[in-house]
Amino acid sequence: QTFNVARSSRFSRSRWAWVTAACATIAVCACFALSKSHASLSATMGARSAIARSGIAMRAPTFSMQTPRMSRMAMRAVEQELKSKPHGGELKNNMLTDKAEIEKLLASTDMDYEMSDRQLCDAELIMNGGFSPLTGFLNEDDYTSVVETMRLKSGDLLGIPVVFDTDDESIKPGMKLKLTQKGTPIAVLEVESKYVPDKVKECKNLYGVTTLEHPGVLMVATERGKYYLGGKVTGVAFPERDFPCKTPEEVRSTLPAGKDVVAFQCRNPVHRAHYELFTRALDAENVGEGAVVLVHPTCGPTQADDIPGPVRYKTYEVLKEEKADPKIFWQYLPYSMHMAGPREAIQHMIIRKNYGCTHFIIGRDMAGSKSSLTGDDFYGAYDAQDFAKENAPELGMQTVPSLNLVHTKEEGYVTADFAKDKGLTINKLSGTKFRQMLRAGEDIPEWFAFKSVVDVLRANA
Repeated sequence: QTFNVARSSRFSRSRWAWVTAACATIAVCACFALSKSHASLSATMGARSAIARSGIAMRAPTFSMQTPRMSRMAMRAVEQELKSKPHGGELKNNMLTDKAEIEKLLASTDMDYEMSDRQLCDAELIMNGGFSPLTGFLNEDDYTSVVETMRLKSGDLLGIPVVFDTDDESIKPGMKLKLTQKGTPIAVLEVESKYVPDKVKECKNLYGVTTLEHPGVLMVATERGKYYLGGKVTGVAFPERDFPCKTPEEVRSTLPAGKDVVAFQCRNPVHRAHYELFTRALDAENVGEGAVVLVHPTCGPTQADDIPGPVRYKTYEVLKEEKADPKIFWQYLPYSMHMAGPREAIQHMIIRKNYGCTHFIIGRDMAGSKSSLTGDDFYGAYDAQDFAKENAPELGMQTVPSLNLVHTKEEGYVTADFAKDKGLTINKLSGTKFRQMLRAGEDIPEWFAFKSVVDVLRANA
């Protein structure tokens, strides 16, 4: 039942896409090599032992080339343009801001429709451009294309179809729905199509299985309505949330110009190992000097047993204040998890590309899940990493595989391989044991979790 999508012929690219991706990658690499300055040999030697312990591949020294100043500046501009280009070529903005236009549009609607939490997340990411190049929920032809080929009819990659479900028999194509959050208008959906999806094929292709043991399959089968609606979405107001969600345009404006931005996606509180992981990612050999990390957690619906989004947000905020690291940026994403493994990794990369990121950290079994019956993993530990790496050139991004870090009594956090080679003593604490200790009020080892984060979790238990 393992979803080995990377070997499936359904996802092979056209020759032209391969050539285009290869040329873009070569161009970026050439610009990168020319823009690097020579690192001193003494600094390199001095840092060698520390980097070896971290398990990060050390950058090889590079040497300056005598190139004309204008030529180098031009190449840097090309490099930055390639890095910052949104998916599909244009960052969509599907929001109305003129009050008169908003009132006119709302007056033209045929009925009010209260959105679920998942629908609200999807609508917001269409409205703010996070799902660029989408301007609405998928019509049947695009839905079928994404399910079967992981591509829109335009040819653009999309990991998971973005759909709007309903059981309402009265809704017909041609109608305009006023989409609301607790009665407040958020957007207008111009219904272009209404169709009955093939949910069995959708689940098999997205999740690799059709059994209700998978949380994504369970969601499609029990939460979603009989019909899907396709059509343009026009935003009139952003949702009210306990956590602020800046638009892609707003996030881009906060990031340093001309620098690599490494995205870290998570759906749980950040503990010590996570923090070590994304801070060490800045030393990866494919990440440029002066790079920053964008910690970009999903704060929408996830699995049933996950910590609620508003509580997770509080843990992130206390850690942000505690660390105050100028290389670490924190923003929040209104996204609902599907637990779709490899295909969801692609979805996350597309979204982070639209938010201005150039690199993406791929964790072990990213967006994976376990059977609710047997506890077995649905995906291999490296399926998402392999699949993301395969598609990264076309997306114009680079992947940074997550390190398998462990905590040792002698050296602190090091890679598992380093600990094994040196015969170090590894400290262990399972997630289950951590939750038991948390509920019981027992002391949590600070090598495992930040005290500030633990305090928030206990205060909101």
